[in-house]
Amino acid sequence: MKLYTISTGDIAYRYEKSIVVFFKGARKVLSTSVFNGGYHENYKAVFNHDGKVGSGMPCEMLADTYTEHMQILAERIGLEPDLVTGMGTAADMENVAIESLNYEELTVTAIVTGGIETNGGRVGDPSDYYKPLEKPNKLGTINIILVLDTDMPPGTLARALVTCTEAKTAAIQELLAGSNYSTGLATGSGTDQTIIVANTESELYLEGAGKHSKLGELIGKTVTKAVKKALSKQSGLNPKTQHNVFKRLKRFKVTTQSIWDLYQQQSVSGVLKPEFLEAAESLAVEPLMLTYTSLYIHLLDQFLWDLLDKNEVMEAAEKILATIATEYNSEAVVLTDVSVEAMMRRWSELFVDIVANKLGRA
Repeated sequence: MKLYTISTGDIAYRYEKSIVVFFKGARKVLSTSVFNGGYHENYKAVFNHDGKVGSGMPCEMLADTYTEHMQILAERIGLEPDLVTGMGTAADMENVAIESLNYEELTVTAIVTGGIETNGGRVGDPSDYYKPLEKPNKLGTINIILVLDTDMPPGTLARALVTCTEAKTAAIQELLAGSNYSTGLATGSGTDQTIIVANTESELYLEGAGKHSKLGELIGKTVTKAVKKALSKQSGLNPKTQHNVFKRLKRFKVTTQSIWDLYQQQSVSGVLKPEFLEAAESLAVEPLMLTYTSLYIHLLDQFLWDLLDKNEVMEAAEKILATIATEYNSEAVVLTDVSVEAMMRRWSELFVDIVANKLGRA
């Protein structure tokens, strides 16, 4: 089906679990994909493909290597393998987000699919492999096709890729999505891919794509908005679902299960687990609890980033814990150390006590 007509005249179609942008003329393409990636001026199309066999199922591999797989796939969807570049993903093509902005004769269009619930990470996190081979078992998570309706030199196309990546990271940071591999905030996933397309035939010629340029501004706005939309559509990651202390604390290994385990250690009450979890989930979204917990987490982040020292964090964190305890008529807890383990333990103990008190009053 015809999905979108871009200002360049190029048309994006969605079919056979793929989104394909067919070019109407000469284009400059910069792709991060292993499959025909790099800089090219002779491509006829670019594509993004959902590699899952079916919903919730693993990705399909059509050959032993990722490159061979993508070549076969390109032919299957009616493309010339040597004249295209493409990206694989486990995101549904139906959850695509498309955003377009223009300024005078300049138009920027972002076509994004993505989800980072299982593969989100922070740059510099511990890695899981070092192989001088392609890794075929993981496909791209946040995939971006960015079409710039202007001509430009190759270096500016590369700068546009940097600006696009910054915008993607800004979107994830604004959602406070945590890494699955460390206690840090995510900056993307380990398998993100991007394709930037510039219109060689445009009368407009720009040499700036950084944050001080209008092109950079439009890239930032379109990509940030499209990434947020795609994440919301694919995995429900949005401001509403993030309004929950367990979402904010997931990167510190604090979950409803860890809270339940702590409750069992501290209580002989016969409260059923679903009853306890219902009360815990209700407390987790209360504005006061979420607000003060967010401040508490940010203190820990600043300590881990060496922006605040131990004494500064200790004093402020104790005041936050005391405020929460007072507001919920609970006993104050004493913070004995500034570390991820110590601060999460004390917060969890206070949270459990508040839930227990609520259940006792019910």
